[in-house]
Amino acid sequence: SEAWAEQLEQADLTPVGSEEKADLCIVNTCTVTGRAAMQSRQAIRQARRDHPHARIVVTGCYAQTAPNDIGAIEGVDLIIGHADKLALAKHLVMLDDDGHASPKWVHQPIDQARRFAPLPAVSMETRTRAFLKIQDGCNTRCTYCIVPYARGRSRSMPVADVLMHLERLAIDGFREVVLTGIHLGAFGLDANPPTNLGTLLSRILACPSIERIRLSSIEPTEVDEHIIGLIANGHGRLCRHLHIPLQSGDDDLLRRMGRPYTRDLFARAIHLVHRHLPEAAIGMDVMAGFPGETEKAFQRTVALVRRLPVSYLHVFPYSPRPGTPAADLDKKVPERITKARCRVLRHLGREKHAAFLNAMIGKELKVLIESISDDENPSARGLSDNYVQVRLPSAGLKKNDLITVRVERIEKDGTAIAIKERLSQGGPSH
Repeated sequence: SEAWAEQLEQADLTPVGSEEKADLCIVNTCTVTGRAAMQSRQAIRQARRDHPHARIVVTGCYAQTAPNDIGAIEGVDLIIGHADKLALAKHLVMLDDDGHASPKWVHQPIDQARRFAPLPAVSMETRTRAFLKIQDGCNTRCTYCIVPYARGRSRSMPVADVLMHLERLAIDGFREVVLTGIHLGAFGLDANPPTNLGTLLSRILACPSIERIRLSSIEPTEVDEHIIGLIANGHGRLCRHLHIPLQSGDDDLLRRMGRPYTRDLFARAIHLVHRHLPEAAIGMDVMAGFPGETEKAFQRTVALVRRLPVSYLHVFPYSPRPGTPAADLDKKVPERITKARCRVLRHLGREKHAAFLNAMIGKELKVLIESISDDENPSARGLSDNYVQVRLPSAGLKKNDLITVRVERIEKDGTAIAIKERLSQGGPSH
């Protein structure tokens, strides 16, 4: 969305405020769950109600997988699939003055997107950290997941281009970059010759550009001693933060899901991280209500999560997606049971997060300052390398400072209250 905004501003379009009427509305849709698809439809209709004379353009994953459903919504002018979305500004010339009667489509099968299409960087005014997408698509076919149907096969940004983008972001003043992808751990496997994420991280550490790199998510089968060693020995440049999806702690359910690991393999990966990086934040995705999830299977998941040294959970109910194999599986779990299981997992997640935060009291953390309040008692807020939200007195600080703090206590909302120890002087952007 930010990339499109940048393209359109370069084409002399001006963003409007929330109270102004627009000439053009772009709805970037999601379809990862049934709720996301519903919210996408609602957003399209809301855009038409709020801006009755605007052109309505719809793109994103829902536009790729269900263009007919979107075309049936009154007032949509243009539907752009994933294969063409980066040329959005160019496609806007298709919009003429013939009214809103029938939407025009720029839509082709996603498998035609063979090469990685890079996105421009975010602007400095948007965030203190940048998000650099280095991989797209997925070759894994988890039975519940619609994403491969929306994004196509795995494809990666060339290593030289990754290093170039990081250098540009450092020059622009960013001190942290999050490397993102649909299946980040598959980075480079499609290259000629093939490479991998660990090799890329080694190359990044060898270049004095961005001071801090964070990984968005990585599969348990891709957590190895090489990557963990790079984090442990990277002098703070690789964040002590790994998000590793579990989905279920029951081996039979993992097989039904098409997940390529067992509960024991997952546990070994988590313990490997914790052994080498005892203060690392380890997050997990956990699904409740997948078809065939018995009470015993669910309790196996709860027991596994309870005994693992994880820091937080992302809990979500199973959502059947039309066209995926899981949508046709038997042994559906009633919605009320799914909701109850989600509540149990979320409560457990809050317990795990509280224990992780309390273990940080008295510890030194490196924090990137993201905001400075302007109230009577101004304070600074930021994020530590191991994913702790921190607040401290703002005296002498400014946005985008990278500082070392010592945690004094944890507030009820999970914010760590800290004092400044020292300011980092070692970065190219400082």
